[in-house]
Amino acid sequence: MKTIIIEDEQLAAERVKMLLRQIDDGIDVLIVLDSIEESVKWLQNNAAPDFLILDIHMSDGSAFNIFQQIQIDIPVIFTTAYDQYAINAFKVLSVDYLLKPVTREALSFSINKLKKIRAYDKPVIDYKQLAGYINTEPAAYKTKFLCKIGKKSFFIFSKDISFFYADNKIIYLVCGDGTKYITEHNVEELQELLDPQMFFRANRSVIVSAAFIVMVKPYINHRLKIYMKTGTTPEEIIVSRERVADFKKWAKN
Repeated sequence: MKTIIIEDEQLAAERVKMLLRQIDDGIDVLIVLDSIEESVKWLQNNAAPDFLILDIHMSDGSAFNIFQQIQIDIPVIFTTAYDQYAINAFKVLSVDYLLKPVTREALSFSINKLKKIRAYDKPVIDYKQLAGYINTEPAAYKTKFLCKIGKKSFFIFSKDISFFYADNKIIYLVCGDGTKYITEHNVEELQELLDPQMFFRANRSVIVSAAFIVMVKPYINHRLKIYMKTGTTPEEIIVSRERVADFKKWAKN
């Protein structure tokens, strides 16, 4: 099978190419394209591959703009660093949707699904119709939290929070002034509740706010170290290696 990868993060594209080689060495990646404009031109001037691997959130806009400009009649595996899209719509319309970082297991499942589609000559999806299912209205993200210190409860506004972190199954939020509170939400729930334009999950246990990042430095093993404003002394937080590429993309938006 022949494919093209449409992805504006080089490391993410290289990871997908590596995984494809491991999953099926018969898959030929014809080219990696890193913009909507470049992708439209290539697809207009070249024979269509057997399928696409497409990042939804590109540096020059939503990848769904491609479907508004040209007709796509082949299966697509969608990838994204964000999970606020209408995942159920993708599933209903039999389109694979993978969250980054893409794992070998998830991509292997998608490739096997594509082979079944090809074997049974399943009708092609109307991607313009699919785009219509995507909610383009701004999501209503959580703006305040009811938190406790001892027996007292306080309203803490999202705009005042420097970061969240997990410690022995207890989730804390830390304000820009250094005050720490306990919150009832776990890290996975917080990732859904918070505005992804402002908050980023740096590793398994920490979510940081863009508004309180003082400085970012390279760190050992291809990681990053973030300095967060928390009172008079910045708090140091490590961005895990698998999250570095997504952090850089997030920082550009």
